[in-house]
Amino acid sequence: MKIAVSELIVSFMERLGIEVIFGMPGAHILPVYDGLVDSKIRTILAKHEQGAAFMAGGHARATGRIGACITTAGPGATNLVTGIANAYADRQPILVITGETSTYIFGKGGLQESSGEGGAFDQSALFKPITRYHKVIERTDYLGQVLKHAAKVLLSSDSGPVLLSLPYNVQKELVEDDVLDAIAFAPPHAGRRRRPSADPAHELARLIEAASHPVIVAGYGCIKSGAQDAVAQLSERLGIPVATSLKGKGALGEDSPRSLGSIGVTSDGRAYRYVVDHADLVIFLGAGFNERTSYMWDAGFLAGKQVVQVDSDPAQLEKVLTADLAIDGDIHEVLNEVLAMLAQSGAKPKSLDRLPGHPAAAASGGQAKRTEDFRLMAQFFARLAERIPQGAMVFDDNIIFAQNFYKVAAGNRYFPNSGISSLGHAIPAAIGARCMGGGPTFAILGDGGFMMCGMEIMTAVNYGIPLNVVVINNGTLGLIRKNQVQLYDGRFIDCDFANPDFALLAKSFGIAHRRIASEAELDELFGSVDLAGSINLIEIMLDKNAFPSYLSNR
Repeated sequence: MKIAVSELIVSFMERLGIEVIFGMPGAHILPVYDGLVDSKIRTILAKHEQGAAFMAGGHARATGRIGACITTAGPGATNLVTGIANAYADRQPILVITGETSTYIFGKGGLQESSGEGGAFDQSALFKPITRYHKVIERTDYLGQVLKHAAKVLLSSDSGPVLLSLPYNVQKELVEDDVLDAIAFAPPHAGRRRRPSADPAHELARLIEAASHPVIVAGYGCIKSGAQDAVAQLSERLGIPVATSLKGKGALGEDSPRSLGSIGVTSDGRAYRYVVDHADLVIFLGAGFNERTSYMWDAGFLAGKQVVQVDSDPAQLEKVLTADLAIDGDIHEVLNEVLAMLAQSGAKPKSLDRLPGHPAAAASGGQAKRTEDFRLMAQFFARLAERIPQGAMVFDDNIIFAQNFYKVAAGNRYFPNSGISSLGHAIPAAIGARCMGGGPTFAILGDGGFMMCGMEIMTAVNYGIPLNVVVINNGTLGLIRKNQVQLYDGRFIDCDFANPDFALLAKSFGIAHRRIASEAELDELFGSVDLAGSINLIEIMLDKNAFPSYLSNR
């Protein structure tokens, strides 16, 4: 039977398991939108295409499924760029559908044309560096192959954004509806796991048995592979302390006595000092040795230690560090093999004699002063961990406060703004995560970042998506002000600004507002406000001259 290409694209998305798509319609993509009317796929209208891309990314991160966004040609596509670049850096499986002018007017100066012909900008060239696969589909005779390759990339273990641009006339052409039958669809994550050989797992078990004070550095790869329980078992049975990367917070519940907390240049330094002072074996599990985790590639961090790296992405292995053992395999499977081998050999637990009372690098008067400067932020995260120990999703653009003050339990999920670390990420990403259900959801960001994405709150209002937007109100771009104090002798330029009245802004949105300037107001927030089923705008007051002491530039 013949159906329109626009209908086929909708069926393609349904077979991929896509449940929701975020975007903004335009004339050049309306045929696909019309096909979505009768689809089971839920559509969510964003306020800006960048917000739609961040929503798709947040949905993919929270659910592990394919995210999707859709826009029209020209500015609709260009407005996606930052969000898609973020998804590319984070290896998020995002299907991007964009419209295009009809092929027969390519090069003639059509409205919003992005074909690259006749002086029009080239959308394909624009997205080439930030997608795993992109295609302007100018004909239908190769449509099946394009969709087959797109599905393969989206369902692969090393995924990323896929962009399909559909000229208006092509969307309306008729094709056979059995085109999709030749495509091997599979549920997200099916068939992605690769079983490593027994030899490297055996070698890892041997290294753990021989070590006196091993340490695990657990990254997002542990969460992605579902290895949290295996990490916890290895830590508990063998007495191995666990630090996490920023994205890996919660890979081991940070309420565990063996948790060293998050490691990184913006952390309190406790995990760093333990590794440097005591560890003889450091096991990286799905953790990239990036700028934050490596303390800006500090050569002394791993000096004199044996290093193991386990990752399902071979491109990450020894990308920066030199490992004594590098294992390309699924982290969950590798750890299960190691646990079985250690149980069979009767390996004894390690001594944790150096763990109690271990001094943090900055746990001096300076750290105490820093905590006092940020007392409200510290107390906010302490209450968040205490009052919502299960089911919370936290999308965090600020990062530094949560890294140091938020103890992420195994039952909660923490999503720092990673990727390309764009301001304006937290609110739309949290909407994308929460739109299909879930527990209490928080978007935490500074007032500067809020100004980039605050209107997406109305997206949550329009669709009844519960959300807590936490704005750190200090009237400045904190990182910029910090750098200008530390590196430029307090020569301030373009860092300070006036904020709107957030109470009136919340009223105009039709949502609740809370201003937090004391611990008593924090108690009221967590004691009387519906943080699970309503939309709240919460501002936490902070002195603009209070900022962390770490240096951002080398």
